[in-house]
Amino acid sequence: MADKRDYYEVLGIDKSASADEIKKAYRKKAKQYHPDLNPGDKDAESKFKEVNEAYEVLSDDQKKARYDQFGHAGVDPNYGAGGAGGFGDDFDLGDIFSSFFGGGFGGSGKRSNPNAPRRGEDLQTTVTISFEEAAKGCKRRLDINRIEVCPECSGSGAAKGTSPVTCPECNGTGQVTTQQRTPFGVIQSQRACSRCGGKGKIIETPCSKCRGRGRVSVPGKIEVDIPAGIDDRQMFTVRGAGNKGINGGPAGDLKVNVNVRPHPFFERDGFNVWYDVHISFAQAALGDTLVVPTLDGNVKYDVPAGTQPGTIFKLRDKGIQNIRTRTKGDQLVRVIVDVPKKLNEEQKNLLLKFNESMGAPKPDDEKKGGFFGKKRR
Repeated sequence: MADKRDYYEVLGIDKSASADEIKKAYRKKAKQYHPDLNPGDKDAESKFKEVNEAYEVLSDDQKKARYDQFGHAGVDPNYGAGGAGGFGDDFDLGDIFSSFFGGGFGGSGKRSNPNAPRRGEDLQTTVTISFEEAAKGCKRRLDINRIEVCPECSGSGAAKGTSPVTCPECNGTGQVTTQQRTPFGVIQSQRACSRCGGKGKIIETPCSKCRGRGRVSVPGKIEVDIPAGIDDRQMFTVRGAGNKGINGGPAGDLKVNVNVRPHPFFERDGFNVWYDVHISFAQAALGDTLVVPTLDGNVKYDVPAGTQPGTIFKLRDKGIQNIRTRTKGDQLVRVIVDVPKKLNEEQKNLLLKFNESMGAPKPDDEKKGGFFGKKRR
């Protein structure tokens, strides 16, 4: 990682750059080094990959924060033990509330069965994909840390060759009865057994791998199908890919937040795609056949003679697939007529002759009472 360039330097921005400024800088650099504009240029290809890598980190708030604090080490796939799952240990809010409040406010004080099956926790992670991958859908292998059933003890929490034993304090009921003498008489109440935590069993020899928890955090990879048509900042859910449940309960889900890199040429508008095509004055006046890039490859389009600047033509079903209905949007092509900035004498004379043939005033006629001269007076 020592030879990697600073990501802010790669995009040519300051650390204080906003999300919009980061996106704008990425589009500029991606267009500069895009393989379609630099065919066969290995240096441009390398820089294009570097720009994509920088945007993937700086467009993600969590990755950006880690990068700002730890540099490249903070966004290394192996960085941090918590991974996408958050808490590495078996963390149960229900047990905390029960220990403070004894099972509820003003209710019967009945405590949920600690041995009942419980659903595993949900996990969250983020993936950055290209504009084309978002439009077409793709598969991605994600690194996640997931809590699994301990393979050493099969979830019992007890060391091999041993088993949990009945709690001698509550005789396996998980509840103990207490009596308190008050001016109104003796009040009897039940609470969770403090020795076994209400489970009715205790582990005398805990498993060395999970330390008696029955679950362990395991780093691994999971392949997910990213649906076609997903947009930037949207999220999709992979059912059952979260932490494993407790006592045989179902696994939680994996929620995947998607960042989409902006495209150097295309711009998304719902499920439509905008593309600006540049043509010359001659092409606009005389008409021409253009080759227009789309998400499905290049297509030919006949621009009619007399096409005006700003004209928009539509390529049907060349947009992005609707993530729900599977219908496709259109590609909207906006015509931009390029006016030449520098002309030689021959070109100027030809334009003046053309201008005269159209019956239009000469460009300097405004001084002699042409349209602009009249407007000025």
